[in-house]
Amino acid sequence: MSNQELTEQILKKKSFLCVGLDVDLEKIPTYLLSEEDPIFSFNKAIIDATHKFCVAYKPNIAFYEANGIDGWKALEKTINYLHQEYPEIYSIADAKRGDIGNTSRMYAKTFLKDLGFDSVTVAPYMGKDSVEPFLEFENKHAILLALTSNEGAFDFQTQKIDGEELYKKVIRVSQTWENADRLMYVIGATKAEFLTEIRKIIPENFLLVPGVGTQGGKLEDVCKYGLSKNVGLLVNSSRKIIYASESSNFAEIAGAKAEILQRQMAEELRQL
Repeated sequence: MSNQELTEQILKKKSFLCVGLDVDLEKIPTYLLSEEDPIFSFNKAIIDATHKFCVAYKPNIAFYEANGIDGWKALEKTINYLHQEYPEIYSIADAKRGDIGNTSRMYAKTFLKDLGFDSVTVAPYMGKDSVEPFLEFENKHAILLALTSNEGAFDFQTQKIDGEELYKKVIRVSQTWENADRLMYVIGATKAEFLTEIRKIIPENFLLVPGVGTQGGKLEDVCKYGLSKNVGLLVNSSRKIIYASESSNFAEIAGAKAEILQRQMAEELRQL
């Protein structure tokens, strides 16, 4: 999916919400555990209930890998169902991969070609040749970790090198790589005050912003500092939506939570 197509979906739905599909078998309604594939059953119900209010889904791959081959099968069934039933929805493999060139090329093939995700999150620590293989796919994106929402982000990401914070250097240097127009960036919602400086470097690139809700990030702050002329935001919410209830109508309640965020986003978009 191109940036333009993604923007069109955002404006059509009046939403830039991304729902994280971080499925923990210890947190889903217990009656689903008797299903043949409880992970897929949970995901299908969440997707059917929330798709009207979001433009993207982001399975965190660790939650599927933790369940071995059954987890991978559930991931494949989830992404296939999403593409078949709601092809307009943008898909993100939250895998945080990044290795030497040949290895990255295999990771890129796995997520962007074989599984067919629109994008994959990538760790930039190994530099240019570890990221560019993810940028070889037309109308696909690599979403580079830049400034994350966790407390440990301050250990390295905000440290200065030759007077410039590391996260800024990562963003600036990555813009010189081949097919850099296919880059998006992860910026944590708990770091919203940094967005003004980030937008000076990348005024139009899409930003994936986790951390709204359970982690304490505020949507209004993210929008105040991060919205661009083409919107340029995908704001992720996971636990606050998918684990809003453990009852049999968990999906309905998840849909209601997603709709609340969508309405808030619609109001922010009116001010563009």
